[in-house]
Amino acid sequence: MIDAHIHLEQYEDSEQRAMLLGLLEQDIQSLVAVSMNLDSCIRTQQIAARYPGRVKPAYGFHPEQPAPTEAELAALLKWISQHAGEMVAVGEIGLPYYLRAEALARGEAFEMEPYLRVLDNLLALAARLNKPVVLHAVYEDAITACNLLEKHGIARAHFHWFKGPEEAVTRMIERGYHISFTPDIVYEPEIRELARRYPQGLVMAETDGPWPFEGPFAGRPTRPAMVHDVAAAWAELHGYSAAQAKAMLTANTARFYQL
Repeated sequence: MIDAHIHLEQYEDSEQRAMLLGLLEQDIQSLVAVSMNLDSCIRTQQIAARYPGRVKPAYGFHPEQPAPTEAELAALLKWISQHAGEMVAVGEIGLPYYLRAEALARGEAFEMEPYLRVLDNLLALAARLNKPVVLHAVYEDAITACNLLEKHGIARAHFHWFKGPEEAVTRMIERGYHISFTPDIVYEPEIRELARRYPQGLVMAETDGPWPFEGPFAGRPTRPAMVHDVAAAWAELHGYSAAQAKAMLTANTARFYQL
């Protein structure tokens, strides 16, 4: 299988090495490694260079952090452009739903304009480079993301660990956007319902590691092999065997990322 979304550079070096050297034994062929900012992009690039074929890098700016300055954004855009040939996507990019919600809960104002500017610039870059995008855009932010995708004419969009309103789900299905499921498909009713509904050709499996999970995964470090648990849960929802589900999810991921 392919882990369609993992923050590989956030693991300790020893963890990275153990995971990457053990992939084939765990029936994992590769990982789509997303980035958080310019420093993260460089670290992801270095890991991919050490493990060619196993690590498929994506370069971007994660929105759940302070927005970059104009100079920082310009440097990131320039760097991504220079290294576009080695990346499979622009990502992770999106909008700061959780950062905003936390600020508002504290009674603080939150300025969205800088994040919208960053996302708009990164989508424009992806369109110029003809690269797919990996999106962090949940709940009402998904609708804003859809508007921007349409503005830039981007058809290949992957909303990772997606949760959102009916309006967004309907629109994403109509546009053929992909989503991916994490191990919480095993125990979250909301996610399981989305998995029943979303078109089977538009779904993938991810871990979002090293993010930890609950339910049967509580207390366990997040590892790429958990995509097998995702596939088994998805298979149960659709009446497939685990082997069939693994093959379908893997084919979807390989096709989307052109692996």
